[in-house]
Amino acid sequence: MVLNRVTYRRRLSYNTKSNKVLLTKTPGGKLVFHYSTKKTKVSKCGDCKRPLRGVPAVRPTKLAGLSKRVKGVSRTYGGSKCSGCVRSRIIRAFLIEEQKIVARVLKAQTKK
Repeated sequence: MVLNRVTYRRRLSYNTKSNKVLLTKTPGGKLVFHYSTKKTKVSKCGDCKRPLRGVPAVRPTKLAGLSKRVKGVSRTYGGSKCSGCVRSRIIRAFLIEEQKIVARVLKAQTKK
């Protein structure tokens, strides 16, 4: 009778999200655990929650090791907000400023 009991290779002995394993048979015929890494998620836009383009989908520790030019897009809010949301923010800010100017002009005309 063959025993197919396999024990964890690391100190963490609980079946947690960070301790997921695959049962693998070695060329020598032994059953061993192979640890799998967590799945990555694509960075999302803070406003519309759409996936961001130009930002790699890697785990945070790997992201910390990447250079700055790889982490984001060379634009205002690059790597945080998508281009559409940035465009709408810029247009909104411009229109608000225009409204303020129009209000100032109207106020000046009523005083005359």
